[in-house]
Amino acid sequence: MKSRLVIVFFFINTAFCVSQEINSQGDKYFYAYAYEDAIKAYQKQMQQGQLMTNFQLLNLADSYFKTGEYNKASKIYLDVNKNDSILSDHRFNKMLQSLAKISETERVKAFLKSKGTSFAGELLENAEFNDEVLNSEDTASAGFFLFALNSNSPAADNAPSFYQNDLLFSSSRKRRSKKIYGPSGDAYLDIYKVTKGQNGSLSDASPFERIPKSEFHKSTPYYSESTGTLYYVLSNTEDNNLAFDEKGKNALAVGMVDENGTFRFLLKDLSTSFYYPFYDADSGRLYFSANFEDSYGGTDMYYVDINNGQVMSQPVNLGPRINSPGNEIAPYVFDNSLYFSSDVFYGMGGMDIYRSNILPDKAFSMPVNLGKGINTKYDEFGFIIKENQGDGLIGYFSSNRTGGKGGDDIYGFKISEKPGLKTLIFRGKVVKPPYDESISDASIKVLDGDGKVLKEVFSGANGSYQLEIPYNPVVTLEVSKESFSTFKETYNPKGLQQLEKAPSKIELSSIADIVEEKEGKMILNVKDFFFASGQSNLTPEITIEIDKVVDAVKKFPRLKFSIETHTDSRGGRSSNQKISEQRSAAIKAYLLENGVPSDNITGTKGFGEDKIVNNCKDGVYCLDFLHQQNLRTLFVVDNYDELSQ
Repeated sequence: MKSRLVIVFFFINTAFCVSQEINSQGDKYFYAYAYEDAIKAYQKQMQQGQLMTNFQLLNLADSYFKTGEYNKASKIYLDVNKNDSILSDHRFNKMLQSLAKISETERVKAFLKSKGTSFAGELLENAEFNDEVLNSEDTASAGFFLFALNSNSPAADNAPSFYQNDLLFSSSRKRRSKKIYGPSGDAYLDIYKVTKGQNGSLSDASPFERIPKSEFHKSTPYYSESTGTLYYVLSNTEDNNLAFDEKGKNALAVGMVDENGTFRFLLKDLSTSFYYPFYDADSGRLYFSANFEDSYGGTDMYYVDINNGQVMSQPVNLGPRINSPGNEIAPYVFDNSLYFSSDVFYGMGGMDIYRSNILPDKAFSMPVNLGKGINTKYDEFGFIIKENQGDGLIGYFSSNRTGGKGGDDIYGFKISEKPGLKTLIFRGKVVKPPYDESISDASIKVLDGDGKVLKEVFSGANGSYQLEIPYNPVVTLEVSKESFSTFKETYNPKGLQQLEKAPSKIELSSIADIVEEKEGKMILNVKDFFFASGQSNLTPEITIEIDKVVDAVKKFPRLKFSIETHTDSRGGRSSNQKISEQRSAAIKAYLLENGVPSDNITGTKGFGEDKIVNNCKDGVYCLDFLHQQNLRTLFVVDNYDELSQ
């Protein structure tokens, strides 16, 4: 059973703008939301041999979808999708929903893969992640204690909102002051108030009188304790009559009433409906839902900046991490998390409740389905939550699940801690020093304590990446790309906490940046260092340079190199040969002690004075600086060509 509040809102938003497409009795029933009658009329049209347009076929598919006949709905969606290109992303979402409801999950994944390039990458990541969440035994129930409210009625009761110590909500209960709304047979929505008891139960409802009276819609209230302002949705009117645009469409606006009782419109457009206002005092953002042209599918969520009741910015779409080809509604911010509802195909039913963390730069983490503890195959929406006077958390939401009193009912819940799966978020940018040049297509992996890859993504064209996994107290982040260095770091809980405070800049060097050609060979680029005469012990000045070799192997784990040590011609030839071998051995021992795997070192060689690079051979007088040119250690890279590809 579809939520009546959702039906009312979407009728207002679509009924008049599609009136030019009403060509049959089935169309009339469909756009009046009489889905069972629409099915009968369309079937009769087909039996009489009348041609069904693709638009009418999709209306029939939607009617089957709304009445729960998902097999029939999916068949029509699939046929139209196969033979025509008019299937919008929003209807594509419905097709995937219908397939998911008849357990065709593998087919859903196949369709996603086939259309992957036309969907935002965030949508595919969200789908994969939430599929894992909903199939995990650990997240099947989040510890919700649910209870129904005595104040529910046979009408549609929904959209709860905290109001001081009481609760506000929307309802289609019939009142003399309210007209009957045609498509649903209910009264226009109005706002009611109930008093909340200590255990969260609510008293009988009474009309909320603080806002101006209207014969038409007043709904989805939100009260801001910080400003004393009430925000709500209302029908556009003029001289106490509904106001229509040039196409005959009536839409919903967002209004506010301040603490002095003064009313003001905040968002009003005769051709656009606005739903579910929520004011976040910390950010100064007014969140809401609407269906603008930049929508990712159906109804998306947006925000505007407001100051003292004045809108200070254009609407900003929350983007593809939050919005989907489905409908997103009912934003609510609590404890730095955004809660909302969506009917995207990877959920459990109709509207499901999700939580997304608000990151330090105001971006959003991956939305996480709150799971079977609260969501069902029906609609759950209008989620609100707050501290329960030192006893965990308390909140309310709306649902049209079976067992209630009406089309929509309000349910309360108690929970010991913040709901939703705890996750780890890794995000940032991969760059090449020294000018922070972006590196695309770099592999970003997160591994568990046993080295198992938990998830892998690739950096985008601008080098940016974002990756999210269920919480793990100890993980390793590994970033790599062919011909570039590898970044690898292990984090404990304290390190993870610091990591999530801001995006990370990860630098990857090219192998060409640390290698130079010398004596016809490719060698690691380290400064020259010198042993004391006749000695092989490593001084601090020497280990500073050798540590660069250790760092190079960490960055390029596949690096293979040999150690070559040379002396000058001073001293005996045999003693020079011996000391050069000892120096190479000492360097190798130091490298092994400092974590360089033995497999990376292909050999150690002491050449003594066999390979003098100038004319300072035995019996030739040379100045000290010329002899010093022959005192050298080379780290010869054996697989440069392989690493540079």
